[in-house]
Amino acid sequence: MYKGVFITLEGGEGAGKSTQLRLVGEALRERGHDVLITREPGGSPGAEDLRQLLLFGNNPLSLRAEILAHFAARYDHVDRVILPALEAGQIVLCDRFTDSTLAYQGYGRAAGQADILDLIHNLTAMLALRPDRTFLLEVPRAIARQRLAARAGRPDRYEQADEDFHARVAEGFEAMALHEPERVRRVNTAQEEAGQISHRIVEDILALVCQA
Repeated sequence: MYKGVFITLEGGEGAGKSTQLRLVGEALRERGHDVLITREPGGSPGAEDLRQLLLFGNNPLSLRAEILAHFAARYDHVDRVILPALEAGQIVLCDRFTDSTLAYQGYGRAAGQADILDLIHNLTAMLALRPDRTFLLEVPRAIARQRLAARAGRPDRYEQADEDFHARVAEGFEAMALHEPERVRRVNTAQEEAGQISHRIVEDILALVCQA
């Protein structure tokens, strides 16, 4: 058992996760809470090395190897960063977690192939860490493409994938949300201002903190 609260933000490319992480983190800190903001793949030195391989490596891995690499990064991140923070009573805000692997690799790459989904579910169960709340940020793909086009920097492997891939990723996130409605809150980031969205997310998190 840990004393902190584990919050994840999920969604496709351009959904607004980075903006919400910043706004929510600032708002919680202003209220006196100890907050850790982190990301996946990455979050620990070893996991950041694997992030470079997964997102920008010259030699793409096979699907099963890609999944295992994501989980290798995740296990290191959890062991070295997330669990110590939760044990210290912090609120951990994480950009992506196991749900992204299910959506991107299980649905985006494997199109829901049963043995691949089983592999991801088994590795997730072995991890033995489940978010207390997940906010699934959703946005129409046309708006997401506009946001991505305005970004600076080199697009990663997943951002460069075709539209069919991103449609399957969205299907994966929707399946996850329907399967766990108590954990997952769906948020359409095209329908409200960023500040309004962050306010609602913060209120939800504060309710969880009171229950912890």
